[in-house]
Amino acid sequence: MFTGIVTAIGTLRQVRQDGDLRAVIACPFDPATIAIGASIACSGVCLTVVEKGGSTGDAWFAVNISGETVSRTVASHWVEGARVNLEPALRLGDELGGHIVTGHVDGIGHVVRVTPVGDSKQFVIAADKSLAPYIAPKGSITVDGVSLTVNTVEDQSDGTCHFMLNIIPHTADVTTIGALAVGDGVNLEIDVLARYLQRMQSLRT
Repeated sequence: MFTGIVTAIGTLRQVRQDGDLRAVIACPFDPATIAIGASIACSGVCLTVVEKGGSTGDAWFAVNISGETVSRTVASHWVEGARVNLEPALRLGDELGGHIVTGHVDGIGHVVRVTPVGDSKQFVIAADKSLAPYIAPKGSITVDGVSLTVNTVEDQSDGTCHFMLNIIPHTADVTTIGALAVGDGVNLEIDVLARYLQRMQSLRT
């Protein structure tokens, strides 16, 4: 379980196909705090640490990424040199600063517009029609592992939707969101509460 509050940005140092895809991710963590078998969300994808090393501030950990995970997430996240948002799993007693995030990606969105507004940027992201019913104004959504608030939603004639996010400078600086450009793909996870509400509503009809 995660909160969508990113604690660091990691860089894929090495990627190789070894049965599953195996990635070594460089990070600024203390390796002593990374446990083998622990879960770390990598741009919204819950992955298991299978190896670790390095020193404080210059650590690394290795994960195996199944073909199923690769097929359901943004492919460009799994290449050498890619930068990913990192969040260790929530511990009992930790502050729930964002919202409840499972680390299971529901689909891929694409950036369709980026507009500077004051010191912030407004991002408009297109979501598939399978996700559109779960995205609501002022609701929560996870974008590449970052807990964000949806500002507005514009339903499209084909059943998809465009939703707008306001990204403040701090969020842009400490996550990969600030570097997104039009056409880039992002991993999306809908709010777990919205998932259950939609299911309850469907059973009433």
